[in-house]
Amino acid sequence: MKISLVVAIAENNAIGNHGDLLWHLPKDMKRFKEITWGHYVLMGRKTFKSIPEKFRPLPGRPNIVLTNSTRNFEGCFTVASIVDAIAIAKQNGESELMVIGGGKIYEQLLPMADKIYLTIVHHTFEADTFFPAIDNEEWIAETKEFIHSDEKHKYDMTFVDFVRK
Repeated sequence: MKISLVVAIAENNAIGNHGDLLWHLPKDMKRFKEITWGHYVLMGRKTFKSIPEKFRPLPGRPNIVLTNSTRNFEGCFTVASIVDAIAIAKQNGESELMVIGGGKIYEQLLPMADKIYLTIVHHTFEADTFFPAIDNEEWIAETKEFIHSDEKHKYDMTFVDFVRK
């Protein structure tokens, strides 16, 4: 089973602030949905709680929430370790586990990841959560697509799919 990270980052690697996303970009959200649809998605408790209630759990994707809490999250698999999360996805025949945040989860899984579906938002933001640096010695850009800002997208962005060398 492949492990893939799905993330949107600012030019300063920012991904969130006070539990919220830093931007609203419909094309990025559409891409996220297309990439993750039908796959198991792994996220931390804070990321799960940051999803608007009407979309929790994310539809069309089995949701796995990694937490130290003993609380169960309705409609989700709740696990205490990455090993348990990977085991659930494997046992259910998943071919590509999608890791969707947050910062600590990305940090722990980056060394195990096979692919990164990255959106770079061409702006810097004040943030308290960041994505770890991508080492160009370990990763190669497989595809790249630049998206211009417009009336629905305040910032330019680039979609980049990285694969491990």
